[in-house]
Amino acid sequence: MHHPELRTERLLLRDFRRADIPDIVRLAGAREVAANTLRIPHPYTAADAETFLRLRAEKSFGYSFAITLFASGELCGAVGLHPDAVHPRAELGYWIGVPYWGRGYATEAARAVLDFGFRELKLQRIFAHHFEGNPASARVLQKLGMKHEGCSRQHIKKWGELLDLENYGILRSEWK
Repeated sequence: MHHPELRTERLLLRDFRRADIPDIVRLAGAREVAANTLRIPHPYTAADAETFLRLRAEKSFGYSFAITLFASGELCGAVGLHPDAVHPRAELGYWIGVPYWGRGYATEAARAVLDFGFRELKLQRIFAHHFEGNPASARVLQKLGMKHEGCSRQHIKKWGELLDLENYGILRSEWK
């Protein structure tokens, strides 16, 4: 699925390319990134990145954007919006490589994707989750105006441990 490019003040959100594989492996391969995501394994290999790109191309995988710095073109993470086939809602997900943490890139990229979801895809609701104990993701979602909707206790099993999942959502009528 081809995606539109989304631009922000500092970022360009674009399709992933095969040339991104080394950067995806380096950034997503950090244990700190994998520890805070459900679908990124650790260790993360070039074969994992190739599978991700292949699955994106073969079936409707929603919208997965490479987050790149507008000035340099450096890949710094990923953001995705995965619409429901039946209901006017989508799940937001993202990760940022460790060297780029603390610079507001996740919030900036996610804001652009939420705007795309509400304006272009005409979604009614966008939701996201984060593992308990990940205050950085909580801050990103709060800065987006998402409301905390509760905790799903011991909802996810990651690396042999049951984890609570904090749930957030925002409605089109709440989006600024």
